[in-house]
Amino acid sequence: MSALDVASPASAATGRAERAALRPDLALIAEMVAPGARVLDIGCSDGALLEFLAQERGVTARGMELSQRNVNACVTRGLSVIQGDADTDLVEYPAGAFDYAILSLTLQATRDPRQVLEQMVRIGRHAIVSFPNFGHWRVRLHLLFHGCMPVTEALPERWYETPNIHLCTVKDFIGLCRDCGIEIEEALVLNDRQHRAALNTPHLANLFGQKAIFRLKKD
Repeated sequence: MSALDVASPASAATGRAERAALRPDLALIAEMVAPGARVLDIGCSDGALLEFLAQERGVTARGMELSQRNVNACVTRGLSVIQGDADTDLVEYPAGAFDYAILSLTLQATRDPRQVLEQMVRIGRHAIVSFPNFGHWRVRLHLLFHGCMPVTEALPERWYETPNIHLCTVKDFIGLCRDCGIEIEEALVLNDRQHRAALNTPHLANLFGQKAIFRLKKD
């Protein structure tokens, strides 16, 4: 498109509609990705984010997904996705292979979150990570008054059914980044109404953020 070309209202409206169709956290992740970038989406599920990034941001999209069923769904969408495990297979990628390595609502289900995070900032110039915040006020109140693990919109499975084995809070994750020597470039939280808020005050973000999204790079 030349400097004189203008996107049609119809195409702009289509882009807005497709972005609105994404999960709120995925839409915010998409905003963090520069157009034309090389992207690896780890735990890409059915490929909704990858497809959006490829079509609307013009990225070179690659995916890794543990579930063969989801891999098949991605391939049906025309996406380049392989079956793989974040805990064991990220070491196979060379350093700096991607501009962005993305892990959406999956870190808490990995066996070694620290190793996964360190691999992400090794293979990607930037890493984007989202996770459910176990420090959210509803979680705290549920534990206080009911004395059992909560079931919420962000944590929908019961404790004996959930794949989540390393739940953390916003403050926990900030501490992990500090321990790993990882720089936080941008941080956002989504509240109960899925509205975004900057992480200017970590204590308040830890209390009111239902989900957190971080853009990171190796310090």
